[in-house]
Amino acid sequence: MKLDKKDIFKQRFYSKLIFIFLIVLIYTISSIISGFENGMAFSSIPSGILWLLQKFIPTSNALQYFPEIISSVLKTVLLAITSTMISAAFALFLAIIGSNSTGINGFTKIATKAIASFFRNMPIVAWSLILVFSFKQSQFTGFLALFLITFGYLTRAFSETIDDVAGDVIEALTSVGASYFQIIFCGVIPSVASQLLSWLLFFIETGVRESTLVGILTGTGIGFTFSLYYKSFRYDAVGLVILIVTIIVIGIEMLSNKLRNEMM
Repeated sequence: MKLDKKDIFKQRFYSKLIFIFLIVLIYTISSIISGFENGMAFSSIPSGILWLLQKFIPTSNALQYFPEIISSVLKTVLLAITSTMISAAFALFLAIIGSNSTGINGFTKIATKAIASFFRNMPIVAWSLILVFSFKQSQFTGFLALFLITFGYLTRAFSETIDDVAGDVIEALTSVGASYFQIIFCGVIPSVASQLLSWLLFFIETGVRESTLVGILTGTGIGFTFSLYYKSFRYDAVGLVILIVTIIVIGIEMLSNKLRNEMM
């Protein structure tokens, strides 16, 4: 029995209502269990926004901190770029030996997926705190935290890219008797180079954003500068930090988007 258009519309409408009802029900139950006070939370939003606008607007006095902020931002950006580039080299090697298309054997495929999943699913905050206990507060600790989380994500991204893009190339080279290394270096890597570079640029953007949080925890870069100003109640300087970081992140994102569009 075929349904007419009105019945189909009603079914979709009722499905959406049920979906919305379930979301509201889950939110309500979660609020009750966690003790979240909705009324107080939502009523405090206007006063919170007003406080932010009053305190975090950069003033002329904050300009004296500009050289220090720029220096910290540059260190943060360079740290993010360095950690991403090095993690990409390790991730590419692991992706090649562990992807479904170019993996050496079943063990390397399973081991690669397990390693990537482990490093990717551990939150960067957890990595930062664990590494701080081991290596103390330093630039190296921040580098390691960014390296590990980026390594996990890039390994999966590179592996999936190889499987999606390089299948036909691998099949063609295999049919003419090419060796494994010829398939990798003459076929796979050239065919996926633009996609891999696109992923690399994306994670450089992500690394710059995450390095701010990492810096707060590891006492390095712009994150440490932000924390220092905030704890000493120099809110106008904090506002200048936020403004500069926002401009740089947007600039890096626009540049990487332009490069990706040129490559694709």
